[in-house]
Amino acid sequence: MYKRVHLEISNICNVQCSFCPIVERPKDIMSLSDFSGLLAQLTPITEDVCLHLMGEPLAHPEFQKILEVASEQGASLQITTNGLLIRRYCDLFLKGPTVRQINFSLQAFKDNFPDRDISEYLDPILAFAKQAISRRPELYINFRLWNLSDDSGGENEEVFCYLENYFGVVINRSVDPGFNKSKKLMKNARIYLHFDSRFDWPSLDYPIVAEKGHCHGLRNHFGIHADGTVVPCCLDKEAVIDLGNVFDNDQSIQSILNSDRAVAIREGFKNGVLVEEMCQKCTFRKRFK
Repeated sequence: MYKRVHLEISNICNVQCSFCPIVERPKDIMSLSDFSGLLAQLTPITEDVCLHLMGEPLAHPEFQKILEVASEQGASLQITTNGLLIRRYCDLFLKGPTVRQINFSLQAFKDNFPDRDISEYLDPILAFAKQAISRRPELYINFRLWNLSDDSGGENEEVFCYLENYFGVVINRSVDPGFNKSKKLMKNARIYLHFDSRFDWPSLDYPIVAEKGHCHGLRNHFGIHADGTVVPCCLDKEAVIDLGNVFDNDQSIQSILNSDRAVAIREGFKNGVLVEEMCQKCTFRKRFK
């Protein structure tokens, strides 16, 4: 049983943040029928299906039907979004229990529209959070700022001030995300500010960091790209470690996860050995102490 599967229903985004590298793969959108068949395989083996890897899930042209299929199959969804399209789906998210958690990447707006008033962006998101408190108090809402660095104070200051004024809290600007990554914004609601430092996306162009170590990839999660390619990690944005494709007639999720390459990676992590070159060059993995 996996904790989550990162399912990319589209690798197309409506903005281009400095936080996210450019996707070099061909643009792709998962069809509704492919999503439905894939979800039927995933629901029995994972706690949550996370609609995100690259791309903006809410920009999928059939996103409403995506939610309907997930509801029919009894799936538990996590959604990571920049929130620019939240107005379209507020009622759907609050209608039933299908969506368990929503993560809003709040650094997206100022990263793309530095001269625009942040209220036009945050007001609809906060209005949605306010409705969730009364209609779905069990819904987890994370406001993410995953861009912390030595010089990011001014970059996030408008967001900090807006959240402080709205929720009546004080946010520590000098927090160390290595020790504390989350602040609860309301006492009786599951609404959090989640922050983390910037990181380098793994690439084969980088030097080897280590040949020994471990990771959570293929142990508590894995990823699936919009074209059906299975990868061991949600940071493998170009499918460098291609484990197989779930849309090939002779490959199921289970057969791919039990393939020789997947087993070697999983057993390597278990024994502290980094089997794949990509893993040896990944600096994000150093966060797992």
